[in-house]
Amino acid sequence: YIHREITEKNDVFGYGIMLLELVTGQRAIDFSRLEEEDDVLLLDHVSEEVGKRKRLGDIVDKKLEEDYIEEELEMMIQVALLCTQAAPEERPAMSEVVRMLEGEGLAERWEEWQNLEVTRQEEFQRLQRRFDWGEDSINNQDAIELSGGR
Repeated sequence: YIHREITEKNDVFGYGIMLLELVTGQRAIDFSRLEEEDDVLLLDHVSEEVGKRKRLGDIVDKKLEEDYIEEELEMMIQVALLCTQAAPEERPAMSEVVRMLEGEGLAERWEEWQNLEVTRQEEFQRLQRRFDWGEDSINNQDAIELSGGR
Protein backbone atom coordinates (compact mmCIF):
# COMPACT_ATOMS: atom_id res chain seq x y z
CA TYR A 1 0.00 0.00 0.00
CA ILE A 2 1.51 3.32 -1.08
CA HIS A 3 0.19 6.44 0.55
CA ARG A 4 0.29 9.47 -1.69
CA GLU A 5 -0.63 12.90 -0.52
CA ILE A 6 -3.41 14.57 -2.46
CA THR A 7 -2.22 17.95 -3.64
CA GLU A 8 -3.32 20.65 -6.04
CA LYS A 9 -0.50 19.60 -8.40
CA ASN A 10 -1.92 16.04 -8.50
CA ASP A 11 -5.33 17.51 -9.37
CA VAL A 12 -3.74 19.57 -12.15
CA PHE A 13 -2.09 16.41 -13.51
CA GLY A 14 -5.44 14.60 -13.46
CA TYR A 15 -7.09 17.52 -15.23
CA GLY A 16 -4.43 17.37 -17.95
CA ILE A 17 -5.04 13.65 -18.46
CA MET A 18 -8.79 14.28 -18.64
CA LEU A 19 -8.20 16.92 -21.37
CA LEU A 20 -6.14 14.42 -23.36
CA GLU A 21 -8.88 11.81 -23.01
CA LEU A 22 -11.48 14.30 -24.24
CA VAL A 23 -9.41 15.39 -27.23
CA THR A 24 -8.33 11.92 -28.33
CA GLY A 25 -11.34 9.83 -27.31
CA GLN A 26 -8.87 7.33 -25.83
CA ARG A 27 -8.32 6.00 -22.33
CA ALA A 28 -5.41 7.19 -20.19
CA ILE A 29 -4.05 3.63 -20.13
CA ASP A 30 -4.77 1.37 -23.08
CA PHE A 31 -2.91 -1.91 -23.57
CA SER A 32 -4.34 -2.32 -27.08
CA ARG A 33 -1.93 0.42 -28.20
CA LEU A 34 0.87 -2.11 -27.69
CA GLU A 35 -0.15 -3.76 -30.95
CA GLU A 36 0.86 -0.68 -32.94
CA GLU A 37 3.40 1.10 -30.72
CA ASP A 38 5.20 1.00 -27.40
CA ASP A 39 3.08 3.60 -25.61
CA VAL A 40 0.47 2.18 -23.24
CA LEU A 41 0.01 5.58 -21.60
CA LEU A 42 -2.01 8.16 -23.49
CA LEU A 43 0.28 10.91 -22.19
CA ASP A 44 3.35 9.26 -23.76
CA HIS A 45 1.49 8.69 -27.03
CA VAL A 46 0.36 12.32 -27.32
CA SER A 47 3.74 13.69 -26.22
CA GLU A 48 5.47 11.63 -28.89
CA GLU A 49 3.04 12.72 -31.60
CA VAL A 50 3.40 16.39 -30.64
CA GLY A 51 7.18 15.92 -30.49
CA LYS A 52 7.15 14.59 -34.06
CA ARG A 53 5.40 17.82 -35.05
CA LYS A 54 2.59 15.82 -36.61
CA ARG A 55 -0.64 17.51 -37.51
CA LEU A 56 -2.60 17.63 -34.28
CA GLY A 57 -5.67 16.43 -36.11
CA ASP A 58 -4.00 13.01 -36.31
CA ILE A 59 -4.54 12.46 -32.58
CA VAL A 60 -8.06 13.87 -32.34
CA ASP A 61 -11.02 11.60 -31.68
CA LYS A 62 -12.20 10.45 -35.12
CA LYS A 63 -15.83 10.82 -33.94
CA LEU A 64 -15.36 14.58 -34.09
CA GLU A 65 -15.06 14.29 -37.88
CA GLU A 66 -13.02 17.51 -38.06
CA ASP A 67 -15.85 19.39 -36.35
CA TYR A 68 -13.55 21.42 -34.11
CA ILE A 69 -11.55 24.62 -34.16
CA GLU A 70 -7.89 23.72 -34.68
CA GLU A 71 -6.56 26.64 -32.60
CA GLU A 72 -8.70 25.56 -29.63
CA LEU A 73 -7.58 21.95 -30.07
CA GLU A 74 -3.95 23.04 -30.06
CA MET A 75 -4.55 25.15 -26.96
CA MET A 76 -6.17 22.22 -25.11
CA ILE A 77 -3.31 19.87 -25.96
CA GLN A 78 -0.72 22.43 -24.90
CA VAL A 79 -2.48 23.06 -21.60
CA ALA A 80 -2.82 19.29 -21.04
CA LEU A 81 0.90 18.72 -21.63
CA LEU A 82 1.80 21.60 -19.31
CA CYS A 83 -0.47 20.10 -16.64
CA THR A 84 1.11 16.67 -16.94
CA GLN A 85 4.76 17.56 -16.59
CA ALA A 86 6.71 14.98 -14.61
CA ALA A 87 7.89 17.41 -11.95
CA PRO A 88 4.91 18.68 -9.90
CA GLU A 89 6.60 22.03 -9.25
CA GLU A 90 6.69 22.69 -13.00
CA ARG A 91 2.93 22.20 -13.42
CA PRO A 92 0.78 25.32 -13.50
CA ALA A 93 -1.65 26.15 -10.73
CA MET A 94 -5.31 25.57 -11.62
CA SER A 95 -5.90 29.34 -11.66
CA GLU A 96 -3.15 29.62 -14.29
CA VAL A 97 -4.75 26.78 -16.27
CA VAL A 98 -8.03 28.72 -16.36
CA ARG A 99 -6.21 31.84 -17.59
CA MET A 100 -4.37 29.85 -20.26
CA LEU A 101 -7.63 28.35 -21.52
CA GLU A 102 -8.96 31.89 -21.73
CA GLY A 103 -5.95 32.77 -23.89
CA GLU A 104 -3.70 34.50 -21.34
CA GLY A 105 -0.07 33.52 -21.01
CA LEU A 106 -0.24 30.18 -22.81
CA ALA A 107 2.11 31.11 -25.66
CA GLU A 108 4.86 32.18 -23.25
CA ARG A 109 4.47 29.15 -21.00
CA TRP A 110 4.36 26.78 -23.99
CA GLU A 111 7.52 28.28 -25.50
CA GLU A 112 9.29 27.90 -22.15
CA TRP A 113 8.14 24.27 -21.92
CA GLN A 114 9.28 23.50 -25.47
CA ASN A 115 12.74 24.92 -24.76
CA LEU A 116 12.98 22.75 -21.65
CA GLU A 117 11.82 19.70 -23.60
CA VAL A 118 14.45 20.26 -26.30
CA THR A 119 17.13 20.44 -23.60
CA ARG A 120 15.78 17.29 -21.92
CA GLN A 121 15.65 15.40 -25.22
CA GLU A 122 19.21 16.41 -26.10
CA GLU A 123 20.42 15.27 -22.66
CA PHE A 124 18.51 12.00 -23.00
CA GLN A 125 19.99 11.36 -26.46
CA ARG A 126 23.48 12.16 -25.18
CA LEU A 127 23.06 9.69 -22.33
CA GLN A 128 21.52 7.14 -24.71
CA ARG A 129 24.50 7.43 -27.07
CA ARG A 130 26.86 6.94 -24.12
CA PHE A 131 24.88 3.87 -23.05
CA ASP A 132 24.77 2.50 -26.61
CA TRP A 133 28.52 2.98 -26.98
CA GLY A 134 29.09 1.19 -23.68
CA GLU A 135 26.94 -1.73 -24.76
CA ASP A 136 28.68 -1.85 -28.11
CA SER A 137 32.12 -1.94 -26.56
CA ILE A 138 31.13 -4.80 -24.23
CA ASN A 139 29.21 -7.03 -26.63
CA ASN A 140 31.04 -6.61 -29.93
CA GLN A 141 34.66 -7.16 -28.95
CA ASP A 142 36.74 -9.37 -31.17
CA ALA A 143 38.77 -12.02 -29.44
CA ILE A 144 42.35 -10.93 -28.90
CA GLU A 145 45.02 -13.53 -29.48
CA LEU A 146 47.60 -13.55 -26.74
CA SER A 147 51.27 -13.78 -27.66
CA GLY A 148 52.11 -17.03 -25.95
CA GLY A 149 52.26 -18.22 -22.38
CA ARG A 150 52.86 -15.92 -19.45
